[in-house]
Amino acid sequence: MLIGIVGKANVGKSTFFKAATLAEVLIANYPFATIKANHGVGYVKVDCVDKFFGVQCNPRQGFCINHKRFVPIELLDVAGLVPGAHEGKGLGNKFLDDLRQADVLIHIIDVSGTTDEEGKPTTGYDPSNDVIFLQDELDYWYFGILNKVWHQIIRKVEVEHVELYKLISKQLSGLKVDDDMVKKTLSKLNYDKPSSWSNKQVFNLARELRRLNKPMIIVANKVDLVKGKENFQMLKEKFPDEIIIPSSAEYELALRQAAKSGLITYIPGEDHFKINKINEINEKQKQILEKIQSFLNGWHSTGVQDALNKAVFDLLHYIYVFPGGVNNLTDKDGNVLPDCFLMPPDSKAIDFAYKIHKDLGDNFIKAIDVKTKMVIGRYHELKPGDAIEIVAKA
Repeated sequence: MLIGIVGKANVGKSTFFKAATLAEVLIANYPFATIKANHGVGYVKVDCVDKFFGVQCNPRQGFCINHKRFVPIELLDVAGLVPGAHEGKGLGNKFLDDLRQADVLIHIIDVSGTTDEEGKPTTGYDPSNDVIFLQDELDYWYFGILNKVWHQIIRKVEVEHVELYKLISKQLSGLKVDDDMVKKTLSKLNYDKPSSWSNKQVFNLARELRRLNKPMIIVANKVDLVKGKENFQMLKEKFPDEIIIPSSAEYELALRQAAKSGLITYIPGEDHFKINKINEINEKQKQILEKIQSFLNGWHSTGVQDALNKAVFDLLHYIYVFPGGVNNLTDKDGNVLPDCFLMPPDSKAIDFAYKIHKDLGDNFIKAIDVKTKMVIGRYHELKPGDAIEIVAKA
């Protein structure tokens, strides 16, 4: 799974990425601060099953704090976007090419309105422009790829009798568009004979495919600044169908760095933290921490962890499943519940077996729900937080 972090320059995109990964990335006040895409590992937060079993887990990947399991996901911070990216302006071609393999997008905007459409400092800018602008760029990108061969597609449909959905999915396969996505979109639009479609209808097809193929969460960053809260409420009213998360990536970065140094104890996504070294905190640090806690009191989180979780679980509808044994929760090295896997929606026990190892899938006999100790079949649909033992032929 790959999450693309997108947006124009100076909206806090790189700060968000750094807060989510604690990676050393370039953060600067000029266009194209992110010139080369940054790859990193972030984490989604789930309830660890170790609490159910009364044990303490030892994650092989990620980490666990107070029975909150952090499962790794891949993040990609792409080059800053400018208007006309789909026409190759700015770093547009590079930006769009980097996004081809993304499964879901997190769009960072400056909700305070202090950066203009090119990412330059200003005041009173309407952040709703950025929501529309990025969606339009992506939609025209899909449209351009599809429209340039539309006449060939129609000819193959009419002359060679190739099914339309197969031709469309093949043309957009580089974007991870598959047959099912195209079938679903064509059914939703319910257009007549494709040879009679207007450019607008082809564009609508491209737009609906993009929305299905690259779902997006909007992060209203810098909500702590002047006009931030007011503009956030405006965005919620203007885009009622979008997931919009209030955020301060800068505060999240400060908290994670303080936690990394041992100054505080902080579970990402929580509405509080604990100061561990009260005697080592100077007055400036104390004021900053008080300011952050006041923010958390009002908004309940910094929004960074919320965005990652909603991208994976609310938009992609993934579930998380733990491998385990009814009689033994440890691996050969003695690690307790070392693994937690993210699985696509509607995953079955057999899918989980293959996720763990191909041999387990090939030699599958049965699965066992470790919580209930009940045997389940290969096509049993899994639920979030399941602990599953796979029994296979030796």
